[in-house]
Amino acid sequence: MKKNNSHAEGPDGLVYTSRLPLSSATLNYLAGLIRGHLKKIRSRWRALPAGKIAGIVLAVLRCDQRPGDLAGGNGIHRTTVTRWVREVVALLAARAPRLDRACKKIARTGGGIVLLDGSLIRTRRRTGSENRRNYSGKSKCHGLLVIALTDERGRLLWVSAVRPGRTSEIVACRQDKLTAHLRAAGLGAIADLGFVGLDDSGPDADPAVITGYKAARNRPLTRGQKLSNTALAAVRAPVEHGFAHLKNWRVLGKLRTDPKWATALVRALLVLTNREVSR
Repeated sequence: MKKNNSHAEGPDGLVYTSRLPLSSATLNYLAGLIRGHLKKIRSRWRALPAGKIAGIVLAVLRCDQRPGDLAGGNGIHRTTVTRWVREVVALLAARAPRLDRACKKIARTGGGIVLLDGSLIRTRRRTGSENRRNYSGKSKCHGLLVIALTDERGRLLWVSAVRPGRTSEIVACRQDKLTAHLRAAGLGAIADLGFVGLDDSGPDADPAVITGYKAARNRPLTRGQKLSNTALAAVRAPVEHGFAHLKNWRVLGKLRTDPKWATALVRALLVLTNREVSR
């Protein structure tokens, strides 16, 4: 039997042009970052110039384009595109703010409140022992949990390391020692009912995390508590906008990559998101 190793799409190599919904400032910033990295490692040659590499990487991150399709349209190999994407993601992730520095920065600018929330990034269903770890009983799907802080306008300040989907939001915050960093910077965080019980300060201390009121089966909420929940929901609405900007990068629609690499990916997208939002 003769093997047929030709591509299913045919040998013609049809190429089309599409628009990338990003600003030229982001493209120039990424191209400059790549040029600086190539100069630092003394790389004398790349298959494409830095500006072209930046456009290919942004197409993968923003539009979730397949590396094989981009490679065929630019006359390079698929593994070359994958290597460029991972290289640029590592460069961007190194520029993501740390938790302590993000808290100190917002405190220096005169802010006293940050918004806290968590979100699940969906992933493919994994086989074996990894299947249970990434399954979220709350969202009823497989994914990775990310905790984020934003300012009052919804601009992302910090994102945590990704954790398996079965991890609760409170456990993730305690592993990052979030309340300790907030108190050290003199900040308070507003969060939803999923973070009730995170702040373990005494009754006389100022709370580091402010949440609403939960109703119990035999203890319904009073009218004042309902009004308080409504007011807090209105204040913390911008944090949802911050996650919406982050998830505009379609590569996060459903991760098809190693979860160990997902932390660097999310932090790299944080840097690019802030570049796009603040332009």
